[in-house]
Amino acid sequence: MEILIKAAQFILSLSFLIVLHELGHFIPAKIFKTRVEKFYLFFDYKFSLFKKKIGDTVYGIGWIPLGGYVKISGMIDESMDTEQMKQPAQPWEFRSKPAWQRLIIMLGGVIVNFILGIVIYIMITFVWGVDFVKPEDIKDGFSVHETFKEYGFQNGDKITKFNGEEPEDVTDINKHLFLRDLSTVDVTHLNGESETITLPEDIGGIMWEKGVMKPFEVRSPAKIDTVIVDSPADKAGLLKNDRIVAVNNTPVFFWQDFTSHLDNSEDEIIIIQVDRNGVTETINVTPDEDKTIGVSTLNSLNFNIRHKEYTFMESISKGNSLAIWTLKDYITQFKYVFTKKGATSIGGFIAIGNIFPSTWSWKSFWGITAFLSIMLGFMNLLPIPALDGGHVVFTLYEMITGRKPNDKFLEYAQITGFILLIALLLLANGNDIVKLFS
Repeated sequence: MEILIKAAQFILSLSFLIVLHELGHFIPAKIFKTRVEKFYLFFDYKFSLFKKKIGDTVYGIGWIPLGGYVKISGMIDESMDTEQMKQPAQPWEFRSKPAWQRLIIMLGGVIVNFILGIVIYIMITFVWGVDFVKPEDIKDGFSVHETFKEYGFQNGDKITKFNGEEPEDVTDINKHLFLRDLSTVDVTHLNGESETITLPEDIGGIMWEKGVMKPFEVRSPAKIDTVIVDSPADKAGLLKNDRIVAVNNTPVFFWQDFTSHLDNSEDEIIIIQVDRNGVTETINVTPDEDKTIGVSTLNSLNFNIRHKEYTFMESISKGNSLAIWTLKDYITQFKYVFTKKGATSIGGFIAIGNIFPSTWSWKSFWGITAFLSIMLGFMNLLPIPALDGGHVVFTLYEMITGRKPNDKFLEYAQITGFILLIALLLLANGNDIVKLFS
């Protein structure tokens, strides 16, 4: 059932984004009296699930859920209709229109993506408000990864400032480190001493290369919330609400202490002592090969979450800010795709589908849809033939030089871009499959 809920949210979100993106091309094409032959949700290779012709346009739903398209007369696109391009240009064709009109038609899709992302973020802020955690709301500070202890951080640190300013949400520390060029972090250690810690210039790159994407975790009680069925913990007899007090005879106070013992232990059998309804029980657990035993906790148990409501006018400013930062963060993160590690980290449809929660939540659905809309807008602007950005580059070249690339060049460029996109699609979904089975 959880998989079906994720899939339903993914398909609904994808369909919504595709239709609106293609409308971004369709509407200006109609305004400039350019004939649109097809308007399709999903691809219709060989046959369609549904189609109906209204006027000059066939509206339909294809059977391959990899996107959608509008087929505009007189344009070299994914349909590769070269026969049409051999005929004399007609007044209603894309190629007959002035360059500025063609530019607007090609930019229409990504403009809709960006506007849609902003509008959704505004409405999310207005309807649901914003949750956040202030520095003083973290009761027991943060657990720190060993890599970051080299810079002076300590377990139990309470983080008070990012780059000299109090953060809006202190739990965003990992995101700010990775994407927003934090240079200093102010902390208060367990002994009460305050310190400003200066970080290396490329701290995000260091996190990426070392695989330390969550160097800070809110310290939470070592209390089991979930035991996975048929996991080593389940077979050994660990139960929900057990409070872990020791691992291999070493006292444990926080969940992060417990997981650290698991990660660093070389023993085939882990001796775990738990407090169960006031009685101490000793349980022997044999971890999996990856040193996990199949238990989890709730980090939210150990910090207060604040909430702020926004008026509609306030939501406009806040929503715009969320959209802009989403785009900036995505662009910053995009550079890691071009590393060796990045190639294996690219995700396909399974990875995107897994972003959605396993229970239906309209707030989560719209938040993820807004993110995907902005992501798709950026991706479509990349100067790759077969994407909107490729067509925009060729049109701008024509407007600047006064010379239009010939149709044969555009045809070869479209084929090259299409092959590149298919290769990326295979890589991304191949990574998904490998991760699924490993």
